[in-house]
Amino acid sequence: MKAGKPQLIWGAVAVVIALVAGSVVYRTVFVGKPKISYREYRPEIGDIRQLVSTTATITPQNRLEIKSPVSGRIDKILVKEGDFVKKGQVLALVSSTERAALLDAATLKGQSEIDYWNKVYNQTALISPIDGQVIVSSLNPGQTITTSDAVMVLSDRLIVRANVDETDIGNVKLGQKAVISLDAYPDIHVEGVVDHIYYESTLVNNVNIYHVDIVPRKVPEVFRSGMSANVDIVVNEKDHVLMLPLAAVKSRNSHSFVLKRVAAPDSVKRTPVRIGLSDDNNVEIVSGVSPSDVILVKNAAYSLPKNSAGTNPFMPQRRSSQQNRQR
Repeated sequence: MKAGKPQLIWGAVAVVIALVAGSVVYRTVFVGKPKISYREYRPEIGDIRQLVSTTATITPQNRLEIKSPVSGRIDKILVKEGDFVKKGQVLALVSSTERAALLDAATLKGQSEIDYWNKVYNQTALISPIDGQVIVSSLNPGQTITTSDAVMVLSDRLIVRANVDETDIGNVKLGQKAVISLDAYPDIHVEGVVDHIYYESTLVNNVNIYHVDIVPRKVPEVFRSGMSANVDIVVNEKDHVLMLPLAAVKSRNSHSFVLKRVAAPDSVKRTPVRIGLSDDNNVEIVSGVSPSDVILVKNAAYSLPKNSAGTNPFMPQRRSSQQNRQR
């Protein structure tokens, strides 16, 4: 016997009702209701710094190659790598090609001939034009050179050349303090100052980067040209200010506020505040709260109803022993 239309309609309605009821039961049993709790903070007095953090490289501020004005042969090198030299100091002695040839020929005639040419044909002295440090000296006496060969390289001082993103370069100013740390020696921290900001950018990974020269106040012995470093440029700083963690301050419609505990333990009041400088962790509170206030941060946690873990409302339930006895 075929079922009539009314029976089909009522059957569909019954299925829908069963599905809705099952959904309600599931949400009631399995989905916990949010339980609101709070984390407590108290405003603290401390120092706050706004930083521009970036990578950098140790490099000479002025890298000067010392080349011979004549082609010939190196007779003596009077300094070595790492030595500090003064302006006007003789760094090396070079014989021109002609002098070297004459001396080589004189060796066949004896020491007196050598002494004669050494007296009448002077060597060419390579003289330091600056006060600095020898950072490269890779040639040895006896080597033949041309006027294009660098006998050694001098540096007046080592600096840190930082790579600042175009979004941050507007905050960097001459004279700002900086803290330098080396990748190879992370425990060493050196103070420095922003000495020069370049105006031409360099494209790195499709981002415009500007170089910023930072001069260390003291150059540690471990500094070497080419080392990688990290730099924190202090854009702004304030000492002994009232501050809160960033998470404790909320903003709505361009107005900042905090949740402050008042009177009873469970009483919470939204209190407007005026904020100042902020860094990656904290924000300065100019007005609105005091160090004795308790600031709350809402922390919503979900919990399952009691006696519901591991149960399914659609599975047959075993009766308890008490229910069996009542039967």
